[in-house]
Amino acid sequence: MTRRPFLMPLPQGEALRQALVAVIPRLETERLILRAPELADWETLEPIWRTDRSAFIGGPFDEEEAWLDFANAVSGWLLRGVGYWTVARKSDGAVLGLFGLGIETTDPELELGWLLVAEAEGAGYALEAAAAVRAYAFDTLGLPSLISMIHRKNTRSIALAKRLGAVEDEGAVPAIYRDTDTAYRHTAPTSNRRNTDAIPTGQNDHD
Repeated sequence: MTRRPFLMPLPQGEALRQALVAVIPRLETERLILRAPELADWETLEPIWRTDRSAFIGGPFDEEEAWLDFANAVSGWLLRGVGYWTVARKSDGAVLGLFGLGIETTDPELELGWLLVAEAEGAGYALEAAAAVRAYAFDTLGLPSLISMIHRKNTRSIALAKRLGAVEDEGAVPAIYRDTDTAYRHTAPTSNRRNTDAIPTGQNDHD
């Protein structure tokens, strides 16, 4: 494989990297661990962006576009205190996807998003991981609601959103995406809504 310098760790920065990783919440479910992303994860995650698996989020992407989208997702931890986790299987540590919370330049509010490697489909991992992220958003952060922006033809993600109990919310879709995407709203139980101004909301002016 061609050596790619941008994937090489920097020994001089390792202590700070470890300190940052230590403060990112670690979530566990029956079968999964949601942990801080690492450079080594990219070898497994990259095909999500570089193949037709990314067709519903604007792909396939070239190497630079793929890396920048990944970097954007994980940078939320530093910039906002929330971000995306690498999802790994407990039994063998295999990387299964990237799930988390983020907001892109055209998103009207915080989004629950997910990306799963092809080999992980059909085992219920997506539901398990997404439910863990949502529970963290509602129970730990106290957020009142989240959206998931989904391409209208992405039947798998729409089915997942519905299984999570999310309800379609066309009003949350930015105008530039109304022809292609819809939004599903996840709403916290009333007893959990203690921090209603914790997420940015705005006029509907994406994943």
